[in-house]
Amino acid sequence: MDANTLEMDAVKFAQLAVQRDQSGRYQEAVFYYKEAAQALIYAGMAGSNLENIQEKINEYLERVQALHSAVQSQNTDPLKSKQQLDLERAHFLVTQAFDEDDKGNAEEAIELYTAEEIEVLRKTSKINGIEYVPFMNVDLRERFAFPMPFSDKCGKLPLSPKQKAMFAKWVRPDDITNNPTMIYTVSSFSIKQTIVSDCSFVASLAISAAYERRYNKKLITSIIYPQNKKGEPEYNPCGKYMVKLHINGVPRKVIIDDQLPVDHSGELLCSYSNNKNELWVSLIEKAYMKVMGGYDFPGSNSNIDLHALTGWIPERIAMHSDNQAFNKDSTFRMLYQRFHKGDVLITTATGVMSEEEGEKWGLVPTHAYAVLDIREYKGLRFLQLKNPWSHLRWKGRYSENDTRNWTPDLQKYLNFDPRTAQKIDNGIFWIAWEDLCQYYDVIYLSWNPSLFKESTCIHRMTLHTIGNSLQWLYTRLMAKKFTIQVYSLCKFTFSKIPTPYTISKRVNGQWKGHSAGGCGNFRDTYKNNPIYQFQLDKNGPLLIELRGPRQYSVGFELIMVSTVGDPGSHGFQKKSSGDYRCGFCYLEVENIFAGVYNIIPTTFLPQQEGPFFLDFNSATPLKVSQLQ
Repeated sequence: MDANTLEMDAVKFAQLAVQRDQSGRYQEAVFYYKEAAQALIYAGMAGSNLENIQEKINEYLERVQALHSAVQSQNTDPLKSKQQLDLERAHFLVTQAFDEDDKGNAEEAIELYTAEEIEVLRKTSKINGIEYVPFMNVDLRERFAFPMPFSDKCGKLPLSPKQKAMFAKWVRPDDITNNPTMIYTVSSFSIKQTIVSDCSFVASLAISAAYERRYNKKLITSIIYPQNKKGEPEYNPCGKYMVKLHINGVPRKVIIDDQLPVDHSGELLCSYSNNKNELWVSLIEKAYMKVMGGYDFPGSNSNIDLHALTGWIPERIAMHSDNQAFNKDSTFRMLYQRFHKGDVLITTATGVMSEEEGEKWGLVPTHAYAVLDIREYKGLRFLQLKNPWSHLRWKGRYSENDTRNWTPDLQKYLNFDPRTAQKIDNGIFWIAWEDLCQYYDVIYLSWNPSLFKESTCIHRMTLHTIGNSLQWLYTRLMAKKFTIQVYSLCKFTFSKIPTPYTISKRVNGQWKGHSAGGCGNFRDTYKNNPIYQFQLDKNGPLLIELRGPRQYSVGFELIMVSTVGDPGSHGFQKKSSGDYRCGFCYLEVENIFAGVYNIIPTTFLPQQEGPFFLDFNSATPLKVSQLQ
């Protein structure tokens, strides 16, 4: 957005903040003061000529701090009576009836499918025991009005162990607030993750909201229903909502009710907006968790989550030391240019680190962060990140407590005042690009599909993503005919994958109790994981696959014990299968040297029991034995 638009936003939010402040509605005032401050920060970045802009930002944030104690002690208005709620529900019913009458109730043509298409869609629609049918125009006429509050026929979502330990009951929005609304304003800063282990999803939600706010492209507000005549999501007192998510290659409709879990203090046990009256954060998360099988969610990554939210095309860039293709300078230049053109959504994630190291640097191991901004100033390169927890920030260079590196000119350019930031920990911070490359492990990107040549296919089914060349393959479903289309931002060759593997050695594993020791984050139990050893008699390619129950996130490490001869610079001490994935992961080595190697398969969390299988595919016979 340009500076003038942002200045107008700041004025609007400031007026709303003052109104709420003067009427004693402190919680809403805090929300709008923060939004006003953030609008001014971005206005400054966009070249605003407003005088004393930093002083005004500080004024709003200081008022936020002053109101925090008032928010904690404020007695909320009494909740509405059952009679009032019934009246609101009746009004919604009548409004929906009038809307349908205005449309003439005309029968819309339903998209036609061949028998083959229907069979493929049927198989891919059933996820975790529930069918999620493709989203079509006819779904815009979904019924949302009911005389009694709607309850999802699929029942309550399974809770995670942490939720169960604190759970008190399920509530509807009007049980905990007197003025529920769907969206006050789409803001990345209001989103807060709690105890559900979906940091990559919350980071993806935050960056999608930031993009909508910045470019006025409805990534978030377009996927929630019901909507009013302006196409804006609205609160439904009847309790039924529909969320459009991209799952298994096509947009699908996900139906949910508005019942949310709370603890004995009435605090939500799910992600929510800092403005407690807003529902969009909690409801979008609930829809995604429903597809994933419930709040007991093992985690995913932002490639999966961003695609589900937006349908944008994902890419993953590994930054760790064993990725020889990673170039810090060219990667930053690409991120900077594409981000400011509005071509891409970006998140990043830390790798495995010790608790001591995480505490020292203010980072969470294997945790996703939203990338809110990218800046360059006199040779210095920065990214602005948001921790989905909405607290706990980077403690290294250019943190709010760094008194050495912040100069007045740099503070002005980034619209950052360390003294103000010290007062409120909102989980948002600036970090130098070089530090991010050192302490973070991977960058996730989702590319705007408009960058690619649009095809005329009716439905797209995702097949595979290959490396950094972003080769994204789609298939068009036609009667007894399939075609493959490949989209990329750079040159590549498209050919059939060769199959050099001739021998398959399957190793059965039944991991039980302490023998499933979890990933390297759990140092005390990691040593209990099984170890398999194999010997290669000659150099050649190797493919290793680990399979298990889908509810477990799995991974493994390949460790060199000894080699025949000197592999030189082409050898390795250790290789990883990468991000933990649900039920399946693999590692392909194009040319591994003859020798002895160990494999340590792991589940992400310790003591996850179940049958697991290792497949070794090699051009030479393998001798595999289990060491422990």
